[in-house]
Amino acid sequence: MKRRYLIATALTVPPLLLAGCASPASSGASAGTDPAKAQVTVLYDAFGRDPALQKDWGYAAFLEVGGKRILFDTGNNAEVLAKNAAARNIDLSRLDFVVMSHRHGDHMGGMSYLLSVNPKVRIYAPKEGFGIYGADLPSAFYRKDESLPVEQRYYGGKPPDVMRFGTAWPQANITLVDKTSMIAPGLHLISLVSDKPGTLELRELSLAIETPDGMVIVVGCSHTGIDNIVKAAAAIQPKVHLIAGGLHLVVAKDPDIEAIIATLRDTYKVAYIAPGHCTGEPTFTALRKAFGERYLYAGLGSTFTLGATPRMVGALGRAAPSTPGDDDQQGYQALFAASSERRRRLFTNLERSPVPGGAYLAQWRRSMTGCC
Repeated sequence: MKRRYLIATALTVPPLLLAGCASPASSGASAGTDPAKAQVTVLYDAFGRDPALQKDWGYAAFLEVGGKRILFDTGNNAEVLAKNAAARNIDLSRLDFVVMSHRHGDHMGGMSYLLSVNPKVRIYAPKEGFGIYGADLPSAFYRKDESLPVEQRYYGGKPPDVMRFGTAWPQANITLVDKTSMIAPGLHLISLVSDKPGTLELRELSLAIETPDGMVIVVGCSHTGIDNIVKAAAAIQPKVHLIAGGLHLVVAKDPDIEAIIATLRDTYKVAYIAPGHCTGEPTFTALRKAFGERYLYAGLGSTFTLGATPRMVGALGRAAPSTPGDDDQQGYQALFAASSERRRRLFTNLERSPVPGGAYLAQWRRSMTGCC
């Protein structure tokens, strides 16, 4: 089965893999890679078994698909990302492109390390109004009054057609995405906007990869709703083979968890699921019960293959257990509590600071209550 899948991948996916979808010239990533390899490695999360990797609240995943090397999010901390990448012998200077799912710090905190080793890599990020990844607006957005003297008019009365706004990483090669887009044949960025309290109007990108076995969807936090993300991906390729990443059910009640599971399993017929990050402990338990052998353990350091029958493999390529242990559960709880407390202290101190912007930070914290 695996051999048939690898052959099918080599024959079916090359338009995606060989079209040079995202600046391989700047990274040289594709040279010498295995075009038949299809797997995902979790580089950042708060639970896992590998003692060589450092747990922390956040998410990053490294994908190898048909010769392409893709980083999805950068985790919460640059030093932790660097340590974990080194421990798994993953060279982030060799990437074809990066996808940043959304603007929360536990997904973009490792950006400084990424750019230190790969400053020119193409980075796809969500486009938001005055967003941290940059933004632009047509100058026609504001009303004009030609009766004013020149010195009182914006740009002296001659604004540029497009007004461009700054980013936290001005030297980075960022491509902003504000609608669902195919960035190469078979490779899609699902762009949705959250309508949930706490993350209202937050734009989030998910990565959807067409494979011979169905759509593989990698999500950061699913703030826009995992059901909505899957619906958008299924409109492109109806069969959903695998979902990996955070489902943002970490504080959800049991009835809400069961409703989402029913939607994924019964409505969209999702074949496999590899949940992590903000999915939540009770949701891990419920998903494992609902999906059985089709549930893949995806803790920090885990690698799982794609293909007709995805499976977990260890660092040395051996089959790995598919369920979490007690140490995972305890570590997950401790890190979530610590992360929440650190975040509370940080914003409290900033809001009390006499420097300008305290009121803005207070408002921003309220908008971040759905963060994880």
